[in-house]
Amino acid sequence: MAEGTQKDSPQDLDLELVRRVQRGETAAFDLLVRKYQHRIVALIGRYVPDWSECQDVAQDTFVRAFRAIGNFRGDAQFYTWLHRIAVNTAKNHLVAHNRRPPTDDIDASDAEQYDVGTRLRDTDTPEREAMREELERTVMKAVDALPEELRTAITLREVDGLSYEEIAQKMGCPIGTVRSRIFRAREAIDAELRPLLEVQSATRERNRT
Repeated sequence: MAEGTQKDSPQDLDLELVRRVQRGETAAFDLLVRKYQHRIVALIGRYVPDWSECQDVAQDTFVRAFRAIGNFRGDAQFYTWLHRIAVNTAKNHLVAHNRRPPTDDIDASDAEQYDVGTRLRDTDTPEREAMREELERTVMKAVDALPEELRTAITLREVDGLSYEEIAQKMGCPIGTVRSRIFRAREAIDAELRPLLEVQSATRERNRT
């Protein structure tokens, strides 16, 4: 980049990563996952409060996004497109489990306005932005602190989107061991997140009164 040239915007960088994925560079998709995974988890958590379920729905979101990324043309921001997939995936998950999606949340058709214009709920105050950043730091710190076999299992599952069978083959252990490691990893992460989530919930309750 020549001196004095304006740096690419985050949207430009996202689009470049998408183009690389479309050219077959799957590692570029990992960068998009790492950038947005905690934001997507926070979004899905508004639909699916159970941590383990929320993680599964988030993983399903990224798997669906990866499969559909060939159709992404850049007409909207990448996060807007990903947001829409996450909302639909979360709602489909609830319907499949005979649960009704919340009626007061952001509909998929509102994703464009949500991300570009009004920025409702997710980032409408500095306090919420700071809380989300703290949650992201806490998750990353919790993952880094995991024993290597737990960290590897949870990363292969949540970031790489591998099935339990694929993880078992990659790690050379039974599927039951994989499930146990992922369960223990999620428990450890949940233990670190729980105090922050309780504070966040209490703050929301105070704001409602």
